[in-house]
Amino acid sequence: MAEDLEALIRRADLDELVRFVDSTCHSRDWEQLVRIRNEARSAVSTGRQLWPIATLANYRLALWAPAEDAVRALDDTARTFMPGPVSEIISVHHTWEELEEHLAPGHDRSLIAHERAMRGDRISNDEPTALDVPMQVQNWEPSYVMASYTDDGVDFPAPDLPTCRDSLETSDADPVDDPDSIYAFRRLVEPWTAHSNGDADACVVEGGVAEALGALGLSHARTASLSPYEALSWLAWTAATGGAHGKRRGAATGRGEAWWFLATFVGLADDWPCDPEEFGEVVNSLEFTSFTYDKTPTGGWGLHLVIEDPEEGLAIALRATDVE
Repeated sequence: MAEDLEALIRRADLDELVRFVDSTCHSRDWEQLVRIRNEARSAVSTGRQLWPIATLANYRLALWAPAEDAVRALDDTARTFMPGPVSEIISVHHTWEELEEHLAPGHDRSLIAHERAMRGDRISNDEPTALDVPMQVQNWEPSYVMASYTDDGVDFPAPDLPTCRDSLETSDADPVDDPDSIYAFRRLVEPWTAHSNGDADACVVEGGVAEALGALGLSHARTASLSPYEALSWLAWTAATGGAHGKRRGAATGRGEAWWFLATFVGLADDWPCDPEEFGEVVNSLEFTSFTYDKTPTGGWGLHLVIEDPEEGLAIALRATDVE
């Protein structure tokens, strides 16, 4: 088998190497899978473009190997073209109890802890966090939409949201200068706009939904009220995905970005990290509305949301889209 691998590497036979990876996973020979990854990666320096094989082997290692072997995927540089972050991939089929003793301190360990907490595992309060949000999902948060990974890649369906049926005539309004909230939103959708085909805009106004959508340039829209659960799930999903072509950031990072954006809009960013209970009370005091309009794309990725802060008399309209 070793000689077969060497011959395939010399020939740079991608099709046969994929089959070799498949058979190695089927036989659960994880040491051999690591060797395939390392040999394929090293071959790049000789002009053989085998990085897809190195990536595939590392992906399968993270996804299917036992915990003590799966964490070896974190030691490799073959991450760039994976369908998602290694921390999320490892977390799909491995519990925190299985992983904890094999993970070195650092950023990857923290992200994996967050991912597993979002899947229901209990994480010690002493576990360091890289995201400045609580490990455990709070009782005021939704059950976030989690990605599923298979040999064929990743599936990350958008949250279920009500259909926009209520007709709304917008009102003219001038945007309020709020660069921090606009920046936080652009950071939330950065994979869509910086690394894919997406575009995004946002504006803050004094007023409500009609004024916010008017400032966004719309004269008419269809709307639907959302619960805080639905809105937070949508924001986190948006931040977790990479859109059509951008790099997926993972559920844990998506949740962190959603918290940061909302904290910025309601004026709690200066007290970051927020007190979770206080933040939950503030989020539940907000009003959320989804919207569509005549030129809303019907496919691809989208976020069309207005957030109102009745106490402050402010609203922010968010629009982001990305298509293949």
